[in-house]
Amino acid sequence: MFMVQLGFPNVRALIFDLDGTLIDSKLDLILSVNAMLRQLGREELHEDIISGYIGRGAPTLVAKALGPQATQEECQRGLEYFLTYYEAHKMDNTCLYPGVREALDQLSQQPQLAMAVLTNKPVRVSVRILEALGLAQKFRAIYGGNSFETKKPDPEGMRTILRELEAAPERAVLVGDSEVDVQTARNTGSIAVAVNYGFGVHDRTAYPADIYLDRLTDLVALLSNGADTHPK
Repeated sequence: MFMVQLGFPNVRALIFDLDGTLIDSKLDLILSVNAMLRQLGREELHEDIISGYIGRGAPTLVAKALGPQATQEECQRGLEYFLTYYEAHKMDNTCLYPGVREALDQLSQQPQLAMAVLTNKPVRVSVRILEALGLAQKFRAIYGGNSFETKKPDPEGMRTILRELEAAPERAVLVGDSEVDVQTARNTGSIAVAVNYGFGVHDRTAYPADIYLDRLTDLVALLSNGADTHPK
């Protein structure tokens, strides 16, 4: 585990996951998946099942919802419908988690910190959501699941962002809500921070983060004074 007093005062880059970390998009994703299933003549799935599929990108979400017997053609048709439906309904219920706007406002005032978003969600819809919420301008870079050849937990996206931000991996923090984010930080050599809310799958025994946050505003205090905290 990183000790906060050693790692945090030297942080120069903050990279945030999107779904389950900055935004609560769970209901809109679930409704979009079930709309896709209806379109393909399939039965709807319970929201808890769909929630467990979120976090590894839209193609994986659709494929898992359709099941292992689905053909490649069905998965492609399902993905196209899902993306179209979700684009039209992406802001029906989606909102920021409590404390997110306040935290980003305060963090953006710290000149030594550069912020970016790295999500497995498609990049165009990610940018549009952040623009709709008035947050896009807070980030030096926004990358999605189709921005690179690979998705998180592969470190390619993180490494690209860190080059752009001119930050060393050990001076970067990845904040997310799932084990995918923790794995990405580990694969990059960065500090892994996980929020205690969100809806991503997170086996904390197998993939423990360095720090856990109840609210994103807790991160502001850590970066400001380096006070110690303990994983939960």
